[in-house]
Amino acid sequence: MITIVNYGMGNLGSIRNMLQRIGVKARISSSREEILAAEKLILPGVGAFDTGMANLAQSGLREVLDEMVLVRQTPVLGVCLGMQLLTRSSEEGRLPGLGWIDAETIRFRFDPKATGLKIPHMGWNTVRPAAGAVLFAGFVEPPRFYFVHSYHVVCAAAAEVAATVNHGTEVTAAVARGHVMGVQFHPEKSHAYGMKLLKTFAALPGAVSC
Repeated sequence: MITIVNYGMGNLGSIRNMLQRIGVKARISSSREEILAAEKLILPGVGAFDTGMANLAQSGLREVLDEMVLVRQTPVLGVCLGMQLLTRSSEEGRLPGLGWIDAETIRFRFDPKATGLKIPHMGWNTVRPAAGAVLFAGFVEPPRFYFVHSYHVVCAAAAEVAATVNHGTEVTAAVARGHVMGVQFHPEKSHAYGMKLLKTFAALPGAVSC
């Protein structure tokens, strides 16, 4: 079963509903015991970076997630803010991130007046998957997903960029470092493309037994 981590941030119900729609068992939980029993994890998130990290710390879930992801190597998918929390830090706040991906989260640098584009990046956009990116296996043509974000992830290693998107400049749309994955867009709002991606994640091998 996939456990959607409830740490007080995120579009929890929509993600669970989308998973149930494609026949994947999922539950929303803030319970240490239920999270430790998960086969896979989804870390959602909507809101500010520091608030998300503070909530994880205050709830005691930070240690549980480190145990699951770093020790048991449980597959995890960060969504939107959840992907940004995977990084070392964010220009949006002062608190350190989870650090599971060697990356930082920065604000868009382009001039909206010069480009005619807005910040935040909001709406549908075409994503360009990297060669061999596991989350995007099976997509014949470049998929389109729904975005809402003012900050984007910059990876230290190009090999951990699983997909890019253009909004004023080419930025990271998805990351992957082994069993640690993240998407900047909202698969739960992306209709058939989102369903396909979540189905691919759900089909990945589960946690290592301890």
